[in-house]
Amino acid sequence: MWWHGPLRRAAFHSAGRLIGCPHRFSPADISSVIMAQQFAIGVDYGTNSVRALVVNISNGAEIATEVYDYKRGDAGVMLDAADPNLARQSPADYIEGFHAVVAGAVRKAEQTACFSPQQVVGIGVDTTGSTPLPVNGEGVALALLDEFKDDLAAQAWLWKDHTAHREAEEITRKAREGEYPYLAKCGGVYSSEWYWSKIARCMRNAPHVAKAAAAWVELADYVPAYVTGNLHPDAIVRGICGAGHKAMYHLEWNGLPSAEFLDSIEPGLSRFRFTGKVVPSNHPAGVLCAEVAEKVGLPAGIPVAAGAFDAHMGAVGSGCGEGTLVKIMGTSTCDCMVAPLAKRLPDVPGVCGIVPESIIPGMYGLEAGQSAVGDIFNWFAKRLAPAEFGSGGDAQVKLTEAAAKLRPGESGLVALDWHNGNRTVLVDPLLTGLLVGQTLHTSAPEIYRALIEATAYGALTIINRVEEYDVHVAEVIVCGGIAEKNPLVMQIYADVCNRPMKISRSAQTCALGAAIFGAVAAGAYPTVEAAQANMTGVKATVYEPIAANVAVYAKLYAVYKTLHDAFGSTGFHGSLAGVMKDLIAIRHEARCGAK
Repeated sequence: MWWHGPLRRAAFHSAGRLIGCPHRFSPADISSVIMAQQFAIGVDYGTNSVRALVVNISNGAEIATEVYDYKRGDAGVMLDAADPNLARQSPADYIEGFHAVVAGAVRKAEQTACFSPQQVVGIGVDTTGSTPLPVNGEGVALALLDEFKDDLAAQAWLWKDHTAHREAEEITRKAREGEYPYLAKCGGVYSSEWYWSKIARCMRNAPHVAKAAAAWVELADYVPAYVTGNLHPDAIVRGICGAGHKAMYHLEWNGLPSAEFLDSIEPGLSRFRFTGKVVPSNHPAGVLCAEVAEKVGLPAGIPVAAGAFDAHMGAVGSGCGEGTLVKIMGTSTCDCMVAPLAKRLPDVPGVCGIVPESIIPGMYGLEAGQSAVGDIFNWFAKRLAPAEFGSGGDAQVKLTEAAAKLRPGESGLVALDWHNGNRTVLVDPLLTGLLVGQTLHTSAPEIYRALIEATAYGALTIINRVEEYDVHVAEVIVCGGIAEKNPLVMQIYADVCNRPMKISRSAQTCALGAAIFGAVAAGAYPTVEAAQANMTGVKATVYEPIAANVAVYAKLYAVYKTLHDAFGSTGFHGSLAGVMKDLIAIRHEARCGAK
């Protein structure tokens, strides 16, 4: 049964505070509540798996979830031993994953008293990005065809694929030399992780794939196109999130970069300029088609929101609003903020996206981030931690416990968090990690803590950059597994950034944000902000900065910033001569102050 207009809104408000169906209700009561409640489904495509979340749209209650681990490659990522920069994925995993998680989540939700598939009003999708894939003239992913199924170039080019670093450098250089405006909204530097550099790389290294491709499609656009049956390249609805943040789309220059500019990078690159609608995610990409609906146990015709990237929808699911910085913290970190469109924002160097309506309609969406955070912690625990700390997750737990006993500055160490390059503010994938201050007495927990601190210094660098350009950070909300599981990390971030660290109420903010957009695109809420007011929140636990720690970290951050500028930029005019002595002095003060 479909409800529209006043009837649906009346039913929605009548059930506004209901989470479930208490058993004291009569069968008639339960039936009426079932009819009144409405649900949305958020589908979240991560690096290694896809998740579906069924959400009660009246209050954000998470009714059911299902996860599907990608089956192909190494933990879902197809690698090449000859090229460590390569990271691809099979589109078959995306399709099979959607069927599996939505069907599984619906089955689980049906076990609750108050859920019926007929009450699902909308579906939203978020994905990694930039993760473009080549498709043929009918919109079928080339990798699904027999002739290309084993061809790495025909797969989806995962966000962390850095094979196109030369192409990215060329795009940056030619945009600057030709005084084109295209880099203004992406921090002044184009990335090897992004749309055009990857396509140009494919054209040069796998021309047979480029020739067979009628178009390239961001994963965030491909999934909604697939589930709505609107796969023809000219019919695919493109989300402003992917187009604006990764493909240099902006209305200031009438959309995409010119054919002239693209063809100067690689002849024929302009053939992949897409046409059709480019919209925020409060717009539907279409409705669930009958074929997919049958596979997942839902009625056909449910509105499906235009897609966006995981971090941006995670920001929405965390309650992002003006003045709030949301940190989606996992293997890497993405920082998202919004600002009113009425406020004329300057271009911010090193911030990899300032795009109207990419996060919340009516607001600028700002994106920054760190290329590795959790991956650095995992790397140290897996590769370098002594055997006495165990292996895998156990090693991290023990290292964290030992590191928590250390005082700020006590180790005399400072690290650079560039183990997977630097995304913001240097936008350089060819930078590497660094550790300064080691002695023969340096311990594994000291190094582990220094790595945590380094990622916090990277976070502060981002905050300082956006505030330098008149974007005020009044509140920080963190979401993701690290925020949920590691109090030490949260306290260090609070101390280094000298700001309280709040934690999103939901542990699945990306899927929740996708569900919010599904509800808004279906018309169940008039605005994203109205949906957020009912469906999002923060936990009671807040990590407050400790004044004594803040003072020490201010000194350590000064050392970090010196190293950051010296190793990360060509314009450094300072001196590194005092760095080691400064660290020794900080270490001495920390140890003597504890006696």
